[in-house]
Amino acid sequence: MTIVAVLGLGEAGALYARGFRDAGYEVAGYDPFTTLGDRDIRQEADLATTLGGAELVISLVGARAAAAVANDAFPMLAAGTVYADLNTGSPALKAQLEEGASSANVLFADVAVLAPVPRAGVRTPLMASGKGAERFRELVMPAGTPVEAIGGAAGDAAARKLLRSVFMKGLAAVVIESVGAAERAGADTWLREQIVSELSGDANVLIQRLIDGSRLHAERRAHEVEDAQAYLDELGQPTWMSAATIQWFAQLLHEADSAHSSEGAHA
Repeated sequence: MTIVAVLGLGEAGALYARGFRDAGYEVAGYDPFTTLGDRDIRQEADLATTLGGAELVISLVGARAAAAVANDAFPMLAAGTVYADLNTGSPALKAQLEEGASSANVLFADVAVLAPVPRAGVRTPLMASGKGAERFRELVMPAGTPVEAIGGAAGDAAARKLLRSVFMKGLAAVVIESVGAAERAGADTWLREQIVSELSGDANVLIQRLIDGSRLHAERRAHEVEDAQAYLDELGQPTWMSAATIQWFAQLLHEADSAHSSEGAHA
């Protein structure tokens, strides 16, 4: 029976602890601020006892505490133990943690969580890099945890997650801004249908059309968004995403002008 230690028993940590328990793992938990009170999950009062005998350590303590907890844990772990950091952190932080783990003969896995954990619990899609990535994938496979081990160094998975976050969090912000404005204008049902229609086609075609169309028609679209921003101001809706969009069109126009100037110089 694989022994898993889950550090941090907030929403995500609790779901992973219960998911591993239900999959037949022996689970120990540590969180000085939360009492899980869950049957068959051994929650300990100190870190050393929690880590005793663990083959896999899952860290979900949050980015701010990730380094401190990891550095405390590494000397307490047996050689070959996998320490999987699932906290959202910078690539530099993950690389630093792998250095500390290697000094203690611990296998470090930089693990990016690619979907909200409450949606699927222990079956949430993950991406892992670092020296312990492949071993991490092997250890969680019996729980049905989907892991893409991409190889490379610790920090590579974190970097990809941050790139994804630019899109996902930016998409959320633009939806909030546009739907909020539509609600003020009494047109939210119509706008929601427009959004669904745009997102329901060929996603690859949509992505390239957005990129190519923005570059080709940057000047016209900038004026359109300026008009949209003025209308949102009238509605009393914040326009932070609209303002950023205008800045992007200005950058695309600058790039186009620079390219044309360079072509003229070499003609």
